Amino acid sequence: MNKLNYMDWTALVLVVVGGLNWGLVGLFDFDLVAFLFGDMTAISRVVYALVGISAVYLAYMVRSYARK
Repeated sequence: MNKLNYMDWTALVLVVVGGLNWGLVGLFDFDLVAFLFGDMTAISRVVYALVGISAVYLAYMVRSYARK
């Protein structure tokens, strides 16, 4: 198995943070990103976008690793 590089680790951390945030929303109706950065501020939108891009990146990487 290949070692994870800086981009892989960054994407993994962002997806875990996003997953934990969705867990908080689902269980307690508490949006941590909105709490920390404001409801749909520019910074919040950047965080949400980075989490989404990271998820797409990891989906691509898992698929490419599975082919090897």
